[in-house]
Amino acid sequence: MTNETEGFDFLILGGGSAGYAAARTAHNLGKRVAVVDGAAELSGLCILRGCMPSKTLIYSAEVLHLAQQGDVFGFKGGNPVADMQAMQQRKREVIREFSEYRKEQLEDGRFSLFKDYGHFRDLNSVELSDGKILRAEKILISTGSIIKTPDLPGLRGCSFKTSDDVLDLNYLPEECIVLGGGVVACELAQFLARVGCRVVQLQRSSHVLKEFAQASSETVAEALRDNGINLMTNVSLESFEDRPGERVRVNFEHEGESRTLETKFLFNALGRQPATASLGVDKVGLVLRSSGHLAANEYQQTNVPHIYAAGDCTGPHEIVHVAIRQGETVAKHAFGQSVNPMTYDSLLTVVFTDPQIARVGLSQEQMTKRGCLYTSASFPFDDHGKSILMEAKRGYVAVHADKNTGRILGAECASKDAGELIHSMSVAVGLGATVHNMLKADWYHPTLSEIWTYPLEDLAEEITPSKPD
Repeated sequence: MTNETEGFDFLILGGGSAGYAAARTAHNLGKRVAVVDGAAELSGLCILRGCMPSKTLIYSAEVLHLAQQGDVFGFKGGNPVADMQAMQQRKREVIREFSEYRKEQLEDGRFSLFKDYGHFRDLNSVELSDGKILRAEKILISTGSIIKTPDLPGLRGCSFKTSDDVLDLNYLPEECIVLGGGVVACELAQFLARVGCRVVQLQRSSHVLKEFAQASSETVAEALRDNGINLMTNVSLESFEDRPGERVRVNFEHEGESRTLETKFLFNALGRQPATASLGVDKVGLVLRSSGHLAANEYQQTNVPHIYAAGDCTGPHEIVHVAIRQGETVAKHAFGQSVNPMTYDSLLTVVFTDPQIARVGLSQEQMTKRGCLYTSASFPFDDHGKSILMEAKRGYVAVHADKNTGRILGAECASKDAGELIHSMSVAVGLGATVHNMLKADWYHPTLSEIWTYPLEDLAEEITPSKPD
């Protein structure tokens, strides 16, 4: 059988956020683009199994939680409970519009769309599962990530659930054991607890959300425990085994004591890994980092210059807006357009627990490692008017600024709606604003946002800006 061959300027493996951004950008540059995506549903992780479905369900659980606090806010009447099927129906309706729109974009004729999977045949060609060969001058790998199953004794052979299963739940599990303390683990553990599930959460390190400031981590951990979650840290997972009655036994060590728990709902939330295993990247000599991610430079080029990587399969941050920017950078760089290299000094990150935590720019750890001369100021929400009247007193804000110039280098927030509040500081970091610049703006009272004025004022008093020449 002779394999049919078709040529393109740009071949993209994966039609998620990074792949679509790259395809759209290359098309606008007049390039002939092919997109290969064999997923049963087009749209990518964020729309189908990530950001949108999870935040829809999390918000439903937050509304339920608030409704159950009627006595706190001065009203009576009933004790609402979760209707999992109704929540699922609402989730499907919310994401349908987004997924259909993305599918329409991929199928609108601007690109040649191949609903298939492919692997490298050589440096410039990919073979699809039906034998068709696609050749291209430039190639982008944007195949995303899959759920990771660590090599723990018995885990791969037992009946565990994943985030996909949690996001499709149309019934309420009586109890659940959550493995992990990362973003997905914490967000969905709290969701499960708030809809009425008894949750045990096992975290291997000393605190959850270890990539964030310890104060933020502790704020969330306290909230999780207040929501009824039995959160155990410094856990050593030892083994797993299926038990009668569709149960799973978890053997672990905690605080020097051997422990055993059983559950019908074991939720593996121990992270994700790049979806690159079937691509044959070794055949074309692509270098992988120790994490398994494709190694790429600041323009998303791999060690093979005409092959690029973007999105979750390369990192370093598995965030939608980062993936989009990486995809756009790839297309412009690949076809000779002027483009700034990828940097992450103004990175914006949000965790949708309640309270949320958010961070932008450089962390204190990063500034210390770089030898930055900086100073910081913070302020708690339990001494802030709007948060007090909202019964949202848990958390704090902090601002980090250059000690000489007052330029804002980073900020963090742990609070109600932190994901919204952080954008004031994201603008500041992105534009290179100083604490003095930010205090020229009006901050309305009483709002949650005005809390930023307190650390800004403290820093402004400490830092004397240099006078212009």
